[in-house]
Amino acid sequence: MILTLGNGQSFDTETDLNAPERHVLQKLFFWKSMASSVEEFRKKKAEALQKGWNQSGPIGESAAMRAITQDLEQKVVLRLSQEKGSRSSRDGAGST
Repeated sequence: MILTLGNGQSFDTETDLNAPERHVLQKLFFWKSMASSVEEFRKKKAEALQKGWNQSGPIGESAAMRAITQDLEQKVVLRLSQEKGSRSSRDGAGST
């Protein structure tokens, strides 16, 4: 899978990441949508890197993985700010 980051940098997960990193990345795609804060996303990332793949133990984080996860963090921030803005709009819509 080819990932293009917000800064235009592209990575091929098949060649730029190893199998354990791809496994962690799959989990982080889920947490990008579900984390209630950037801190929670970072915690889940750290936990996944610590557990490794199939309970194999800690895995290292390549430069490619680091760049991808930093991009995912930025997307978490964007999602949370959009959700907050959406809630604020709804909350204020009926007030006078």
